[in-house]
This record gives sequence, C-alpha cells and structure tokens, in this order.
Amino acid sequence: MTSSSFSIIFVGALLLGTFTRLWLARRQLQHVMRHRERVPEAFSGQIELAAHQKAADYTCAKTRLSLRAIMFDAALLLAFTLGGGIQLVNDWSSTVFDTPLLQGMAVIVTVLLISSLLETPFGLYSTFVIEAGFGFNKMTPGLYLLDALKGLLLGAVLGLPLLFGVLWLMGQMGDWWWLYVWAVWVGFSLLLLFIYPAFIAPLFNKFKPMQDEASKERIAALLERCGFTVSGLFVMDGSKRSTHGNAYFTGFGKTKRIVFFDTLLQRLAPAEMDAVLAHELGHFKHRHVMKRIAITFAASLAFLWLLAQLMQSDWFYQGLGVQSKSTALALLLFFMTLPVFTFLLQPLSSYYSRKHEFEADNYAATQTDAHDLAAALVKLYQDNAKTLTPDPLYATFYESHPPAAERIAHLMGRSK
Repeated sequence: MTSSSFSIIFVGALLLGTFTRLWLARRQLQHVMRHRERVPEAFSGQIELAAHQKAADYTCAKTRLSLRAIMFDAALLLAFTLGGGIQLVNDWSSTVFDTPLLQGMAVIVTVLLISSLLETPFGLYSTFVIEAGFGFNKMTPGLYLLDALKGLLLGAVLGLPLLFGVLWLMGQMGDWWWLYVWAVWVGFSLLLLFIYPAFIAPLFNKFKPMQDEASKERIAALLERCGFTVSGLFVMDGSKRSTHGNAYFTGFGKTKRIVFFDTLLQRLAPAEMDAVLAHELGHFKHRHVMKRIAITFAASLAFLWLLAQLMQSDWFYQGLGVQSKSTALALLLFFMTLPVFTFLLQPLSSYYSRKHEFEADNYAATQTDAHDLAAALVKLYQDNAKTLTPDPLYATFYESHPPAAERIAHLMGRSK
C-alpha cells in the first residue's frame, strides 16, 4: 500500500464516521422534539408533562453540544495528522531531549495535553451552562479546577511510568514486544481495579460507611440471599458535584464494595433501593464484569498485534502526515486513529451492554419485586432527565442501557 492510498482511506473513514455521527445526532434531535409535547402512554400516570419536556430539552441541549464536539474532534485529528501537528511536536522534542525514549514520551504527553486543553471548553460548557441550566450542577469553578489538577497529577503518577515501560518494551523486546506490553497492560489494569476503591476514588469524593441500621440489615439480608459478599456499604457525597443519582459496585476480589450516591438514597423508597441493588448484583451473578474485562483484554491483544504489523510500514506513518518513524509515533498514531476505523462496530458493543442490562433486570426480578425496580427506574429517568423517547437508531449506536419503555415493558412482562 502507498502512503497516498492510506491517506485517502483514512480521510474517507473519518468523513464517513463524522457524517454518520452528525446524522445520528440530528435524528436524535428531531425524534426527541417530535415527541416532546406528549408523555409516552406507558408513563402517562407516572411522569408529568413538565418533567418529560425538561428531559427532552436537556437531551437536545447535550446533543447540540455533541454536534459541535464531533466536528471539532474531526478537525483536531486532521490537524494533528495530515495537518502536520504531530510531526511538528516530534521535531520540537528531538531538539529538547537526547534519547529516543524521552523524545517519544514528550511527543505523546504533549499531544495529549494539547488535546485536553483544546477540549476543555466543551467540558466547561457542559458543566456550567447545560448541567447548571437544568439544575443538576453543584460544582463550583474552584472544585472543577481542583478536580482537573488532581486528575492531571494522578495521570502523571500512574501514566508516566506505564508509558515509559511500554515504550521501553517496544524498543527492547524485538518482534514479540506486543505480547510483553499486553502482559504489562493486563497487570496494570487489574492493579487499578484493586486500588481504585481505597486510594483513587477517595481523592475526589468522600465515602462514609452506611449508618442507617435498618438499611444495612435489609441489604445484608439481600446480599446473603444472593450469595454475595462485599468489604463494605458506603455512601458517596455525589451531591457535592451533581444532583444526579446512582449506585455502583467497585473494586475486585476482596476489595469489592457497594457505593450509593447520597442523592439516590434521598429519592428511593427502601424496596426500590433493594431492587436497584439486586440489579447491580445481577451483573456480578452473570459475571458481566469478568466477561467485559476478558473481551477488553482480548481486543487489546489483537490491537497490539496489529500495531506491531503496521509500525514496520512507512506508508502507515506517511499516510497520516508523519515523516519520522519511531515506536512512540506508531503508538500515538494508532490509538488516535483507531476509533475512526472501529466506529461502525459500536452497535455491537451497545447491543452486548443492553443484553447484560436485561439479564441483570431479570435477576433483580427474581430477588425483589419487578414493580419496585420499574418504579425506581422511572424515578431515576425523571431525576436524571433521561429522555423516554430516544431515536431508535441513535440508541442502537450509543445507548448502553435499553430505552425506558422497552425496559419497563420487559419487567412488567416478567411480573405477569
């Protein structure tokens, strides 16, 4: 393959993906606005028209922002690749650092920092205009900046040693470097799963053991009935940043813990909270977490092998606007452009995730009352202003959870 041919393929894939994203976003806008004036019949007795319209307006505001982000991301990728941005950064790093390893690290870190800085306005607008405008944001500018600084520091502490190790292995382990790098990546990922609950999450939020004895006893009974053990039940100060509510499991092995947002506990009745917890337990009962980890590790192994093949070809670099050739540039170019070529596979990932949600709902319905889970889901959809009427094709691509009407109907069908 020639470099010009690969450039054409890259630009074609980027245009196809970008226009598909824009088309899907516009479909979402039109579909949600078309159903804005009427609550779906299945929810007419549970959600008021004002709440339904708020969810529609909130969804449309986020979708309009995504339209701009899609075009910006495409332009930024072109600027870094065919526009010569990465080559320019690489030329600069070669004049500052003496060794190829440090030069490579400098290129990757610089490109990532520039990308993050340029994308910051989208995050600010989302938080302080959209989220604040709809009454969800509780974050102050000071807290936003503090979170950003903590994230940057955490990324440096964890990411720089990993990047150094990966680039060293790529340069020293010969043709089988990709297998060594994969082993390091797997170990690093598993380590993060272990340390996240106790060391990383507390950097951003406060976690207090659940104090409500009645809730603790009720949850303990549910856990025993499901044959599940955790290291603790914790309440997180989610209201510090947002009014959105949620609950989740975190950790791995003996570090597993259940975390409830304080906003969720304030909203759900005891039986509804049990049903939400049973749904989360269903994910573990069906080994969804382990299955997703296994798929991620398998995919990463395949991608690293593919990178090992591509990085030997001059057309790979030159076709993406880079005249120099190095392991760091190959790594950066590959993972920056990979989403361009895999976007159309996204419905498969979304389908797999929605399938897991149905399985978790089924499990919850066997351990608790399906009506309680349905009632909790309605409250969560309402409180989080989640639209009840997404465009079906948009949902096929992007939604990791089944649409509300489909999910509730499934639960009610089980309860008959």
